[in-house]
Amino acid sequence: MLTAFARAFKTPDLRKKLLFTLGIILLYRFGTHIPVPGIDYKSVQKCMDEAEANQGLFGLVNMFSGGALLQITIFALGIMPYITASIILQLLTVVIPRLEALKKEGQAGQAKITQYTRYLTVALAILQGTGLVATARSGSLFSGCTVSGDIVADRSIFATVTMVITMTAGTAVVMWLGELITDRGIGNGMSILMFVAIAAGFPSGLWSIKQSGKIMDGWLEFGLVIACGLAMVGLVVFVEQAQRRIPVQYAKRMIGRRSYGGTSTYIPLKVNQAGVIPVIFASSLLYIPALIVQFSGSDAGWANWIERNFTTGDHPVYIVTYFLLIVFFAFFYVAISFNPEEVADNMKKYGGFIPGIRAGRPTAEYLSYVLNRITWPGSLYLGLIALVPTVALVTLNANQNFPFGGTSILIIVGVGLETVKQIESQLQQRHYEGFLR
Repeated sequence: MLTAFARAFKTPDLRKKLLFTLGIILLYRFGTHIPVPGIDYKSVQKCMDEAEANQGLFGLVNMFSGGALLQITIFALGIMPYITASIILQLLTVVIPRLEALKKEGQAGQAKITQYTRYLTVALAILQGTGLVATARSGSLFSGCTVSGDIVADRSIFATVTMVITMTAGTAVVMWLGELITDRGIGNGMSILMFVAIAAGFPSGLWSIKQSGKIMDGWLEFGLVIACGLAMVGLVVFVEQAQRRIPVQYAKRMIGRRSYGGTSTYIPLKVNQAGVIPVIFASSLLYIPALIVQFSGSDAGWANWIERNFTTGDHPVYIVTYFLLIVFFAFFYVAISFNPEEVADNMKKYGGFIPGIRAGRPTAEYLSYVLNRITWPGSLYLGLIALVPTVALVTLNANQNFPFGGTSILIIVGVGLETVKQIESQLQQRHYEGFLR
């Protein structure tokens, strides 16, 4: 692998793409440390050292921003608004016929959907930026902070609007940087930035585990976390690469004097067909009740029940609800992203068939049957992986910044595998040895 990596840098055009990607990553990390105008940066740093951040409300966004959210920097919102907008547009494609028609138009239609995604990203960034500023002004962003003075020194309308506009512009810049990587660099730009943001929190998270440990000055807990992380990476790699290959045979067709078809191929159905989307859906949905209680300030019975069951993350009601939501969204996302009837119609149109299965409706029913069977272990796997941070909170007494969370491991391994495959394919085009054997 090291030899292939060295050869990648020896190839002029590939080296240019790799260096361009690294430059964008450095620029992105630099922006995560520039504070928003109107924020007392020293007070924020002191509060982060003294108090516990409200991870229940902003944990997911903070992870995707590489810790920039709790520092209230220009890239505080990170890539999360774009992820949310992409998911919403993907779901609306099934509901709105106009979006479905655009999706079928090819590159021109996809460009239009991308434009809609950008507009929705800006709108969501405005909403999330307003919520972050309101939470920081109310003092709820850090619980138990004893620093004198306010984090937001200037509470005027002009200062508030400036802060929201700055964070929205930061999100637009992050989106632009991701598109630059996609066009001129290596891999999918948005995925690369997510990878960098999550990986940036690993060193501090691991060191906090060591400092909070009690056995052998925390080194035993540190070693257990490393071992657990390596085991999880191996499990995720194994499951993410696992797939059910359904054989497809294409019959020969004579057009003039030439024969077409007669080839064999397969339909790859991944065990984890939904990826990390169900975990993001479930996490976002479970944050809504706590967010409502936070901004309502109510002391009613329903508010107290939500605070007891859905705030800490280690309550049995939260764990069971989280697991069931992940399983549900796994089946839901697979159902809207893979259409067995469409696949069966395309196969029939080009003379393809599954050996032993009649073309048309029987093929669609067979694909649906196989897809449901492999989605069950995939959804249960997602639920178990996502519960690892909860188990760590109970057994290791770790904080909410536990580095090897299910979502972070899924994203890092998935993005890493896809990026390595892209580099390998470009090396093989130049007759070089790739990464994978």
